[in-house]
Parts: sequence; structure tokens; C-alpha cells
Amino acid sequence: MDNASEARSTAGGTWLALITADTEAHVVALEPATGRVVARIRTIAGPRSVESLRATWAVVAHTALGRLSLIHAPTLRVRRVVGGLREPRYTAMRADDDVAFVTDSAAQRVVAVEIPSGSLASSVAVPGPARHVSLSPDGDVLWTALGSKAERIAVVDVSAGAPRLVRTIAPPFLAHDVVFAPDGRHVWVTSGAGHRLAVYERDGVRPVAVLGALGAPQHIAFAGRRALVASGADGVVRLHRLDGELVDEARVPVGSYNVSFGDGAGAAVTPSLTRGTVAVLDGAGRVRRTRRVARAAHDACIVVSA
Repeated sequence: MDNASEARSTAGGTWLALITADTEAHVVALEPATGRVVARIRTIAGPRSVESLRATWAVVAHTALGRLSLIHAPTLRVRRVVGGLREPRYTAMRADDDVAFVTDSAAQRVVAVEIPSGSLASSVAVPGPARHVSLSPDGDVLWTALGSKAERIAVVDVSAGAPRLVRTIAPPFLAHDVVFAPDGRHVWVTSGAGHRLAVYERDGVRPVAVLGALGAPQHIAFAGRRALVASGADGVVRLHRLDGELVDEARVPVGSYNVSFGDGAGAAVTPSLTRGTVAVLDGAGRVRRTRRVARAAHDACIVVSA
């Protein structure tokens, strides 16, 4: 069955997880509610990270090729391949004006990309190889870790026009992931080397809390008033309250580093880079199903099909 036929089979607005199969040059479209693979979307080589815009578009970064693929979720097709970057890593989306902010690690910059045209609108230099990135819910402020084990985090003002570097922060450990909490007032920062994570106020330079964690690197997704913290090295996703208190934890396949949550789907997905599986969790952090979908599964996001 081709992509178009598979897309038609999900008619009615089905929520899907898009998972990058980075060693096989395609993106898997999986239905979290059933675990059914509904499409395999062919891409150029090396799809690594993926992020969704209003559940309608997905930006896939091909780090080794310096390109982005723009996937139209209703049709499950790559609509455009974007060049002009050196080493794109991760993406944060601003829904109100169709802008994606992509970290270009080798160029040490954050690039604003218009969706779906793929135009590179503007960029800002940052003092290090920007990787993981998060945007405040109001779309005004962006944080990015300057490396996979970063000594500094850059804070960028994206409220009007071209992005502008405001300051850098020295975390109490080598930072990896940065994620804004749903309240927009706090940012959670994970470690690239240690068993800790930190919570910052949006405008702060020092953490208001430092919490224990499992093996690094950890990644975070928020499900309402809960934080899902994935430790791929340990094969565990921990559930925290927004005040940091540990509530529960669930076993997932080892190598399940990245984690994403979709409000509409009511589910989180965590793909395993080493096992090629995807574990589906509900909003309470309970594993509902696990399925092997590829040789390696790097990242995931939630979209809705037509």
C-alpha cells in the first residue's frame, strides 16, 4: 500500500505518532491508540529529530545532510526539502505565525524557518553548538543548550522580528535537554552527564530546584500538570508533579531517550534508538503498548491525519 492509500485509511482526523527511522531514510506513522503502523514516509537519508506544528506539519532534521524535510500530516507526504543549514539538530515551533526555530549546531546559530514555504527568515548567532531547544508557550522566549553536555544555555528573545541573544546561563551540571513547563514560568533542564535535573524560573539565572534523576541524558515532555522524564540508559520514564515531586515510574525499552506528548492524542511516545521500538504511554505515565517499528527509532512527535 502506498502513502496516499495509507493516509486515506486514517480518514477522520486520526492522531498519529511520527517516528524517525534514521538508519532507513523514512518516518514511521503509527497510531498510538492501536499500535498500528499506517505509513512509512520516504525521506532523504538520516532523519533524526522531528517536531510538529499545530499537529499539521512536521519538521524533520537531517543533521548529516544539512537539510530539513517538511511533512504535511493530513497527507503523510514530504512537501518540501529545505537547504541552507549546516547541521540542523532540533526544532521548536511557534504556532501563531507558522515559524519554526531550528538549532544549526555546526554554524552555532538558531534559524527561523517559515512553514510551509521553508524560507529561512532570520537567524541569531549563539556562543556554542546549539542543540536541544524549547520555546515559551507565549512564543516570546527560546532556550537552547549549547551542546549535548553543555556548559552554557543560551536565552534568545524571539518576541518581535529577528531573534536576539539576551544572555547565557551556566547550569549546575552539563546540560542536555531544555523544556518549558506548561505554565510558561519555569524551564526544566536535564543533565548530559549526571543524575540530576534542574528547574529554573523563566527569567532566572540560577535554578529554583535541583532534582535527582536516573541515567543521563534525560529528556522531558509535559502531560498537563505532570512531567515525563525519560532515561534511555536505564529504560525508565519517571513521572513528576510540576513541583518536582516524583510520583511514579514505568519501564520502557533501553535506548528510549526522547519522549513526546500529544494533548489531542492523550498519549506520550518514546522511541528506542537501540531497539527500534516505540512505547506508548498514557497521560498518567503508564505503558499501554510497545511495538518495534524500525532498526533504530530516534525521535517522535504527535500529529493528526486527514
